[in-house]
Amino acid sequence: MRQKIQPKDLITIGIFTAILFVVCMAVAMLGYIPIFIPLLSVLVPLVGGIPFMLFLTKAKKFGMVFIMSILIGLITSLMGMGVWVIATAPICGILAELIFRSGGYSSAKKSVLGYGVFSMWVIGNYIPIVVTRDDYFSMLVSGYGQEYAETLMGYIPDWSLIPLLVASFVAGILGALLGKALLKKHFVRAGIA
Repeated sequence: MRQKIQPKDLITIGIFTAILFVVCMAVAMLGYIPIFIPLLSVLVPLVGGIPFMLFLTKAKKFGMVFIMSILIGLITSLMGMGVWVIATAPICGILAELIFRSGGYSSAKKSVLGYGVFSMWVIGNYIPIVVTRDDYFSMLVSGYGQEYAETLMGYIPDWSLIPLLVASFVAGILGALLGKALLKKHFVRAGIA
């Protein structure tokens, strides 16, 4: 098996990045209701675990997950989620990639752990809410109104980054377990035990 990423691998990355992004954005539409904004740190990794775990059955070369994370960061940022995700997604992506590699891309336990780490990329969406709180509040007021802005800011206090990060990791583990259970025959066929 060739160890370098080939054009067909790039196509696989592109397809699964698109699928993961569409699934995550469908879940993110719940954000129009303020209470769902902090819950997205759980819902996105949980639902995203299914397509991501299927991707892992095809991602057997170092760099495939990292490339996906860069694309997720760029696309999410271009969709208006701020620039922080451009940094958090690749950081989480390379850490996850190293975990997958340490399991030879065939360890079910490392696959689950790696997706938990990968899922923490969503914290980049919350950093502006905490770090640039006043500016973010003003942007919310101008776009969604005073009541929405006050409600949302009440749900995400300035100390919430660590709990949101932990929640995304735990939800990623659960999402990976869900994806692994639903895609069991694919894991067996891919030699992931």
